Amino acid sequence: MAYNILICDDSVAMRQMVKMILMAYHYGINEANDGLEALELAKKYKFDLIITDVNMPKMDGLSLVRQLRTLPDYQFTPILLATTEPDGKIKKAAKAARATGWIIKPFEPDRLVAAVKKVLR
Repeated sequence: MAYNILICDDSVAMRQMVKMILMAYHYGINEANDGLEALELAKKYKFDLIITDVNMPKMDGLSLVRQLRTLPDYQFTPILLATTEPDGKIKKAAKAARATGWIIKPFEPDRLVAAVKKVLR
């Protein structure tokens, strides 16, 4: 099965890196520059997984997760938060927003792929 993944990050370099890694595993990739753009794309298309940065302009990743969870198509869709902040506050906020999990940036390609495979089972 070909999975369709939305990558949301205001850093073009980060989006391109994640895209290159995941395309090597034949995942379909779409991109958004911020949470607001990601939310609009999610309303138009169905994604199997969303990977979002936490800190972005217009709409941050935690707000995006909360908004997505109000949409019927995204009640149970895996959502991973990517953050540079390893402290417990982000993890607690991610759980409260109903994110599936998180990954600390910078990350090794193998760790990203392992996280993606784990939540797409």
